[in-house]
Amino acid sequence: MAEHQLERAYRDRFTRAAHAEDALQQLVDHARQTVTLQQREASVWFIAVARPERPLPRAAARLTHQNARFVVAQARTHIAQQPDNRLTSGPLTSLESVSNPRPGLRRWVLNTLSLRAGRETYAELHDDGTVVLAANLTWRQARDHFRADDLPFGLLVHQDTLDACCRDLCVLASHLARHLRLDSSLLLHATVTTGAEKPVALIPVVMDHPGFTSVPDGARYPHAVQPVTASLLPAEEDETLKERAQELFTDLTNQFGLDSPM
Repeated sequence: MAEHQLERAYRDRFTRAAHAEDALQQLVDHARQTVTLQQREASVWFIAVARPERPLPRAAARLTHQNARFVVAQARTHIAQQPDNRLTSGPLTSLESVSNPRPGLRRWVLNTLSLRAGRETYAELHDDGTVVLAANLTWRQARDHFRADDLPFGLLVHQDTLDACCRDLCVLASHLARHLRLDSSLLLHATVTTGAEKPVALIPVVMDHPGFTSVPDGARYPHAVQPVTASLLPAEEDETLKERAQELFTDLTNQFGLDSPM
């Protein structure tokens, strides 16, 4: 290959990478704006995107309403069948109350943002194989386990729920990818954010025993959490899905000065 051809190939490669990064950031920003504008009170959110490295082209057959419902139901069943997943419900469980997806821009959308009970959750299944998932990590009931004088100033981040969010993202993205027969790996991008203009401390909360939560000794209260990434192949088996979810969860929870349970 001639030198000018190599230069063009590298330039095209960097251009594609920049476009992919821009597209991913747009999805994250849109989800953040959607959920924070409709939140009932100041909260911390898990926001994540699973995007194929080679998304399906616009000319591909669009995902139908029935198929979107089927993918979500299959992912939920997959999670329910894992014995270690039964203690902490994740965003897919919250979406059971709104199992009827609504149309969006080349996507199907499920959310509980307008409901007045349960955890606020938001999900998108795109025609090109992209998945967007967001969930409220603060949830008001978490504060009920603390006395007013024991609660640090800031927003609570429930670590068990964060773990379940990473798990649900990987499972849902895998099921959609298999349904659409994607032939490329998926880039997983996850973060924890408030969407607030002013910085606020994010306080990690762990479950010591069922019904009893606490703020771990020595934990850090960051005002911002860096996004983390991982990759996933559509045909990954259960054990690998758990490893990818654990990778995301570990990278997020370490930023609170905590080790993640294996």
